[in-house]
Amino acid sequence: MNKKVLIVDDQAGIRMLLSEVLRSEGVEVVDVPNGEIAIQVCPKLQPDLVLLDMKMPGMSGVDTLRYLRKELDLDVPVILMTAYSELEMLEEAIRLGINRQIMKPFDVFSVSKEIVHEVCKTPSFCG
Repeated sequence: MNKKVLIVDDQAGIRMLLSEVLRSEGVEVVDVPNGEIAIQVCPKLQPDLVLLDMKMPGMSGVDTLRYLRKELDLDVPVILMTAYSELEMLEEAIRLGINRQIMKPFDVFSVSKEIVHEVCKTPSFCG
């Protein structure tokens, strides 16, 4: 059974690139443009990992993470993506249990390898 990754980012280009690369690695990907949709799809999707943008219009990544952890009791790895170094938001995300932070811009192929490793704990994971 393929592992499932939920990508939450308001930038369509990032979602598209990450989705393509992860799918080529055998990962099932669902991508959504904001936190509101993420909290709607999570209960049914039951992702193995969430890739979450920190700064999004409306519900921020930290607010989304808080809801996923506390209201939906989602206990899966979360990788936070950000182009900003807002210490207070990052500290809150760490308290809420992110597994790692990735700074934008990033190399999509390197990041996809990290995601595959994190979700399956082995580079030749799900295939």
